[in-house]
Amino acid sequence: MHAMQYEITLPADYDMGIIRNRVATKGHLLDSFPGLGIKAYLIRERGEYSQVNQYAPFYLWATPEGMNSFLWGPGFQGIVQDFGRPEVQHWTGLAYAEGPASAVLPRTATLHRAAVAASVAPVDAVEAALEESRKLARTPGAVATALAIDPRHWELLHFTLWEQEAPEASGARYEVLHLSAPERDRLGEGRQW
Repeated sequence: MHAMQYEITLPADYDMGIIRNRVATKGHLLDSFPGLGIKAYLIRERGEYSQVNQYAPFYLWATPEGMNSFLWGPGFQGIVQDFGRPEVQHWTGLAYAEGPASAVLPRTATLHRAAVAASVAPVDAVEAALEESRKLARTPGAVATALAIDPRHWELLHFTLWEQEAPEASGARYEVLHLSAPERDRLGEGRQW
């Protein structure tokens, strides 16, 4: 499993209806994309939970071939053409789990990033993060959760989809406009090694 996200921060007065319409008309195009486990079409609107307007899709890839096919294919080129080339962040998958609300379409998502301190052994940080991921997966209202790491910057990432409003949690909160999940079943439950 590979996790990937690009964030497109938009002007404070940007009409987010444009993004909503984009997702409503084009979101279904990845509903059967080979190698894609999950794509959550995420937005944040300036207000209570965010200081910015942002379109920030999040991907969980079942295969690296799927990710590469997307990045070098027409889908991502449309993003580049319309918004410029965003920085594509990516993480190696550590764990994935379905939650108690896994049969429901998610309405919100949370993304929590945490640096692994230089004084902490990577294996200890990952074991603690795995335990936190297991707790998130059992939380009422959780649809699915993933844990990933960027070993270049030693950053852990918890991504969770929620049935309704996310419970009080640290990290960024998003609204889910659409969920493409053609190979969700190939993401594999539990630890990824």
